[in-house]
Amino acid sequence: MNYNRRIEAIIFDLDGTLVSSSLNFQTIKQDIGCPADSDILNFVDKLSPAQHHMANETIMQHEMADATHAKALHGARSLLRFLQRQNIPTAIVTRNSRQAAEIKIEQCQFNISQLITREDALPKPNPQSLLSLSKHWDIAPQHIAYVGDYLYDVQAANNAGMQSVLLTFGSDKPYQNLADFCFDNLLHLHASLALSHTQQAHCQ
Repeated sequence: MNYNRRIEAIIFDLDGTLVSSSLNFQTIKQDIGCPADSDILNFVDKLSPAQHHMANETIMQHEMADATHAKALHGARSLLRFLQRQNIPTAIVTRNSRQAAEIKIEQCQFNISQLITREDALPKPNPQSLLSLSKHWDIAPQHIAYVGDYLYDVQAANNAGMQSVLLTFGSDKPYQNLADFCFDNLLHLHASLALSHTQQAHCQ
């Protein structure tokens, strides 16, 4: 597969992209009184200070319980090692809490130092976190790919002017036409990146 533009850096979502997750968002919404069709983080932001604190505590309980059972998805470590060998910068941008995200990263032994959580920047699909990495790396957004498994990931990449890569894991998603590229899993993404790298090397 030919990428739209040369990829010089890759940013990943975390849950459902690099690691397994058993978070049940419908249950979390019920526990904090969030309507089923509302975004959890947007809902919490509009609560009173006391309600905001209680809702965040509930969400954290769910996230921490999930973090203790998280496992690296098949192909995640080999893909990250490949990118490291190619000197391609990597980072994680997640709507998860920093505490839970750091546990998952350490538990799965991912060698990624750049992590942006909902506590660090406006959450996806806002592009703020992605654009901050673009500035930090001094790499134009169009030469960065953002990899995720959900609508917010595709929207965040598109909003930032980056290349959006959607992992479908064999299931058609109603928004996959919004993504620049779709792959069944991380192994297929790895193979495509390796082929693209080889082709670029032959052209030099």
